[in-house]
Amino acid sequence: MSRIDETLEFVPVRIAVLTVSDTRQLADDKSGQTLVDRIEAAGHKVADRKIIPDERAEIAAQLRAWCDDDGVDVVISTGGTGLTGRDVTVEAHRDVYEKEIDAFGTIFTIVSMQKIGTSAVQSRATAGVAGGTYLFALPGSPGACKDAWDEILARQLDYRHRPCNFVEIMPRLDEHLRRK
Repeated sequence: MSRIDETLEFVPVRIAVLTVSDTRQLADDKSGQTLVDRIEAAGHKVADRKIIPDERAEIAAQLRAWCDDDGVDVVISTGGTGLTGRDVTVEAHRDVYEKEIDAFGTIFTIVSMQKIGTSAVQSRATAGVAGGTYLFALPGSPGACKDAWDEILARQLDYRHRPCNFVEIMPRLDEHLRRK
């Protein structure tokens, strides 16, 4: 079973938060703020925060910019993961991924099912890796952001989490780029 190994030192990671919305401003971005609050409470650093419209090319460009930024280890986006015509965050993420973390969406669905029942089927939460950076796409509700952070990301982004976690393999995410 998973656990936190208290004998190990906590390793903070640098996380960028992206809200995808045509209507949100910083003042009313509850989902983005939910993530920022949880990231900081856990001891991680918010490396950057932006709000951009539901435009696939703009979302992908921002994800790529953060993947190229040595000051960003993880990107968490919120919004645009649904089924409507303007929901293009998942497609933008997949435009950037080198590898998809398939089980993330499955685990998120299991967590969501416990909270919202069969409505969980409407989420297309996804995750992947690009340029040595983890990328997570969450739905645009504060509840979904809380669930994803509290039940999945808080543990996987904690170096002390056992039996394994995302942080311990971070140095090896881009090893293919260093091969000659």
